[in-house]
Amino acid sequence: MKSILEGRPDLAREINKVAEVAGYLWQKGWAERNGGNITINVTEFVDDEIRQMPAISEPKQIGAVLPHLKGCYFFCKGTQKRMRDLARWPMENGSVIRVCDDCASYVIIADQPVMPTSEVASHLTVHNTLIAEGAQKKATVHTHPIELVAMSHTPKFLEKDVLTYLLWSMIPETKAFCPRGLGIVPYKMPSSVELADATLKELDDYDVVMWEKHGVFAVGTDVMDAFDQIDVLTKAAQIYINARCMGFEPDGMTKEQMQELTDVFHLPK
Repeated sequence: MKSILEGRPDLAREINKVAEVAGYLWQKGWAERNGGNITINVTEFVDDEIRQMPAISEPKQIGAVLPHLKGCYFFCKGTQKRMRDLARWPMENGSVIRVCDDCASYVIIADQPVMPTSEVASHLTVHNTLIAEGAQKKATVHTHPIELVAMSHTPKFLEKDVLTYLLWSMIPETKAFCPRGLGIVPYKMPSSVELADATLKELDDYDVVMWEKHGVFAVGTDVMDAFDQIDVLTKAAQIYINARCMGFEPDGMTKEQMQELTDVFHLPK
């Protein structure tokens, strides 16, 4: 059976971006075993032939009714699949799903009946909200950046905007490329509705959300954009930690210097 990617270069390009980012997450040590998830909205690349493709799975319940996802298509990393394998064989370690007309279930249509991530409900809930708000963001990435997770183990960094301003102050690019900062969600059970709801609330004000003692969740125009935001935040965390390891507290940029960045580059905060 031929792959859904054959003869569809635009769709293949987006899936290849997922594979590339999956490789980066593994290389950076952010994706141990089957850790982390990626989901991208590929509806814009769907043609009539894809719309007619039969399901290769039974309908699966999402666990929520998501009215803005009716008839939408997503590529999702598979549950219990490793990022390092997704990087090499994306269509064997992920699948394309179609949200059913009831907006409460989905079916797998290609290439293989690889069940999506166990956190698919959280990811799809975010996508539903992005569409409802008219956001041009098509990708969600969850991963476990070592330095950021380590910083979430101390209460002082979990206070509102403390970590955002600290990371912004380490290097100008952090504020420029993650201009709304890092929201914080106190520890909640992975894959839970409560975690999804809390993440959505933080995404109203922030680019990336930290799940305490767990990892981060980012949205972007594509998977590379979402990855870049996590990457710049983690670089800032590395600079801070390296300075502390050298025995001093880094000064960081002043509030005046950060405000100058906001004014010059017309940043939202």
